[in-house]
Amino acid sequence: MVHIDLINGKIWIQRDGTEEGIAADLERAGIPKEHIVLGFRPPELRPYTGYAVA
Repeated sequence: MVHIDLINGKIWIQRDGTEEGIAADLERAGIPKEHIVLGFRPPELRPYTGYAVA
């Protein structure tokens, strides 16, 4: 199961139950990391993910 929202022009992954991770699929589709937010991660850990913070 995957839950994705579009918020302020960014893709927020709220839940990712996929095996590899939907963020990797989005990157392969050409979406830059700075447009992807791992919303399921706590805000204080997001700077260390390599993806957008918010």
